[in-house]
Amino acid sequence: MVLSTRGSKARHNGLVRLLGTLVFSASLVCAQAPRIGQIEFYGLHKVSEQKLLHALSLKVGDVLPPSKGEMEDQLEDVSGVVKARVEAVCCEQGKTALFIGIEEKGAPHLDFHTPPTGDTTLPPEIVEMYHDFLEAVREAARRGSTAEDLTDGHSLMADPEARALQLRFMDFAGAHWPLLREVLRDSADEEQRAMAAAIIGYAPNKKEAVNDLEAALQDPDDAVRSNALRSLNAMAVLARLQPKLKIEVSPTWFVEMLNSIVLSDRTRAATALVTLTERNGAAALQQIRERALDSVVEMAQWKDLRYALPAFILTGRLAGMTEPEIQKAWTEGRRQDVVDIALGGRRKK
Repeated sequence: MVLSTRGSKARHNGLVRLLGTLVFSASLVCAQAPRIGQIEFYGLHKVSEQKLLHALSLKVGDVLPPSKGEMEDQLEDVSGVVKARVEAVCCEQGKTALFIGIEEKGAPHLDFHTPPTGDTTLPPEIVEMYHDFLEAVREAARRGSTAEDLTDGHSLMADPEARALQLRFMDFAGAHWPLLREVLRDSADEEQRAMAAAIIGYAPNKKEAVNDLEAALQDPDDAVRSNALRSLNAMAVLARLQPKLKIEVSPTWFVEMLNSIVLSDRTRAATALVTLTERNGAAALQQIRERALDSVVEMAQWKDLRYALPAFILTGRLAGMTEPEIQKAWTEGRRQDVVDIALGGRRKK
């Protein structure tokens, strides 16, 4: 989604604005399974791509297989593979990108909280409102209306219908803050927790909401973590623009999620880290160097530009490049040069 500009808040570089547009467009779902346009791997250090593709009997140009579960089972039978994750992202020129995540033996492993068992839920009218919002976002995307403004610490879309529903989220979050917190932390229903992770981002007290959302980053459900990451990214934008509010979004768990086998964990975390490292990001960049450098440079080299861009921005910053230098390298297709600089710095260190 594109970050809009309002007065003195218009200080987002071209790559960051482009990043939002690309990530949003990648979230659309195709009506039917197309052929595979490209295959992206992540988490590979010892196991070869060729070995995994042989196990799947799969290549670029093939029709997307119907069973995600069967593909993951086939990959997990390969020696050295502990766990596999397959996700298809649609569509570029009628073809899908297939992302294959691998957790190898001895690789970093993320443990999440035990699923909660509470029975607290949001009111039915809020559930209906949230579903209406998702449909409004889909319709806006079909029309190409994907811009949003994050400068108030939450998303406000340019699309009138979606924005009207977001304004209602603000009213609900302000009036029902304790309920949202309880659902997010304790509800046994993962969809309820995911809705709470999105709506609690509209609460007026962003400083307090950060704590609940950072705890949600360890939720066992992918959608809950994804919504929490989106909410925290918006709060990080506000924290950067208005430091006097003293909103502190920690990069620590984001960095760990760069090693996740789940695609949305990696991409949302990378996007949030782009925000957190835009200014005074030395500490966060050092954490990335120490904990997730290989994952970042791996993602930066993906062929799918929609997903490669956030990691490439981080790689450029890890290489000590200025924002104009990063943008120039991206537009000129010199990704490998930037990766080599970032890795060279590690070798020297």
